[in-house]
Parts: sequence; structure tokens; C-alpha cells
Amino acid sequence: MLFKVYYQEDRTRNPKREKTRSLYIKADSKVDVIERIEKNTAYNIEYITVLEGKYLTYEREYADFKLVEY
Repeated sequence: MLFKVYYQEDRTRNPKREKTRSLYIKADSKVDVIERIEKNTAYNIEYITVLEGKYLTYEREYADFKLVEY
């Protein structure tokens, strides 16, 4: 499955909507996504959503769609 992860780059600061970033990752579950990100980055995860159907099509066409591999 493909997931879109919203995150802050720094865990020590208060989250600000203006600094929220996103990445795309292929994984088996949300738990797997969390484990990979926590193991390889210092990101503060805000939200994780599954991309499928029309949402996936939209993200591929209109967003800066690049899969991250950890």
C-alpha cells in the first residue's frame, strides 16, 4: 500500500501548520511506516493516510510525488 505521511522535521519544536511537510512511502501497514520513519529520521509524525483510488491518482498527477525508501 502507499501512504502519505504528514510530518514536522523537528521533534523538539511545537508543530506549526506552515512547516508541515509530506512524504510518500510504500509499506504493509501504518505501523510499518511509523517504525521505518522513527528508525531513519528525527521527524515528528502528525498524520498518516492510505493513498488509493482517486486520491492516489490526484497525488501522482498534481503533487510532488516521489516515493521514499528506508
